[in-house]
Amino acid sequence: MNLFRFAGDMSHVVSIIVLILRLRVSKSAVGISLKTQELFLIVFMTRYLDLFTTFYSMYNSFMKVAYITATASIIYMIRFKEPYKSKYDKSQDSFLHFKFAVAPCAMLALFSCLIKRELNPVDVLWTFSIFLEALAIVPQLFVLQRYREVENLTGHYVFFLGAYRFLYILNWVYRSYYEPFYRHNWLVYISGAIQTALYVDFFYYYIVSKYYGGKLTLPT
Repeated sequence: MNLFRFAGDMSHVVSIIVLILRLRVSKSAVGISLKTQELFLIVFMTRYLDLFTTFYSMYNSFMKVAYITATASIIYMIRFKEPYKSKYDKSQDSFLHFKFAVAPCAMLALFSCLIKRELNPVDVLWTFSIFLEALAIVPQLFVLQRYREVENLTGHYVFFLGAYRFLYILNWVYRSYYEPFYRHNWLVYISGAIQTALYVDFFYYYIVSKYYGGKLTLPT
């Protein structure tokens, strides 16, 4: 455990708590992308298969189960539970996530593992989860762009989610230099950098809005 990983984990936890708080306070899922939550659930389910095979620590296992459980609960709230179900606007959350995220990432993961000759199903799914996580936020960014004016708690949720990815890049680099059996993984670095880059525009307008004390409004 290092400071970057712990800070990244806490940022991720805060983003989930803020999202749940946002749903419960507003009693509405307007401005929230169900498809982003579905992509994150697929990421966690395919990455954390080692829960059934390897025990690292109570902290590690707890965080993995918490991510899966919390994300599944959010999906259930929006898809099946009132009043969130009725106040979720499918027309604004229209990014074709299975066609333009899941399918391409699955093919890319298989191709990548074929090149490295690592066709173990667990390795393929782990690689797939790395690629998919880089794109998981895209449906949420599409929704925010369409509404333009971002509700306060929704803005905090996306900010902390982006901060989590940035801190995890620092964690990976730190581990590569200071942990004897951990090696540089350029696949992870590139995917993490792509995901963080997707947040740059949002970060700019978020920070500007907080600095001037105004509402967070995205450009057309």
